Amino acid sequence: MSRRYRVTHRTTYSYSDEVTSSYGRAYLTPREFPGQRLLEHDIHIDPVPSDRSVGTDVYGNTTTYFHVTAEHRILEVTGESLVDVDGAAPSERAGADAAWESARPTTATGPLAVEFTLDLMPPEITAEVAAYAAESFPPGRPLLDAVTELNSRIFRDFRYRSGSTTVSTSVADVFAAREGVCQDFARIGAACLRSLGLAARYVSGYLATDPPPGKERMVGIDATHAWAAVWLPGTDAGDRAGGWIAFDPTNDQFADERYVTAAWGRDYQDVPPLRGIIYTDAKQSTITVSVDVAPVEV
Repeated sequence: MSRRYRVTHRTTYSYSDEVTSSYGRAYLTPREFPGQRLLEHDIHIDPVPSDRSVGTDVYGNTTTYFHVTAEHRILEVTGESLVDVDGAAPSERAGADAAWESARPTTATGPLAVEFTLDLMPPEITAEVAAYAAESFPPGRPLLDAVTELNSRIFRDFRYRSGSTTVSTSVADVFAAREGVCQDFARIGAACLRSLGLAARYVSGYLATDPPPGKERMVGIDATHAWAAVWLPGTDAGDRAGGWIAFDPTNDQFADERYVTAAWGRDYQDVPPLRGIIYTDAKQSTITVSVDVAPVEV
């Protein structure tokens, strides 16, 4: 099954005083790989930057750098994309039914995937994380079965509560509170897999939410989303996504044609939608984010 979306991601920064210089880096360009095709894309920045460039990071993500030198109190960055996404059942992936131990990458079987097995700094793999993961991964269990159970357990055991965490909240703190948001649950899933020697990546993107039957679609209610993915043996960790199974602990499901992938890395800090530095005497600032994922008839 294939679907087409027009994605609009608008971020507005407002400041209480003039900003004299603003440097930014954006991860707003959806990736291309088997299963996702980027048909159109542009990033609009207001005020217009005096310097702007596009590059690729170490994970193959497209990043846009910009420098705004005109004085401003409002900065607006809008990414607009037209994307085709295909759906594929995880059970169709070669290697998904093999014992999970066989999916541990080595420098011989998956040299680029090995990095995704490593813990973060500061460490996220605690004794509690390792014990939690081990419950779903007894010896010899098929990888897909184990990931399916882990995905469901995170969904059941942790409560989604908007605003309960920040981007700097640790996995250990989320475990203690038993609540968080999609970014936290994706990071828990990744930490659990890495505790077992499996390669896991953090995925940033968008989830299209269809309206209830009989209701019109509302503009702007969709949001940025995050999920995780586990590496399959026989493939590598480059730009191809076919060798990874993406799963969403926030919704207890595997990623399908409703998921638009923007970027991936080892953690949120690798692929935030926007980050930057400003020069200003402003004492107060606000940020407003609006995301719309609109289905397009093909």
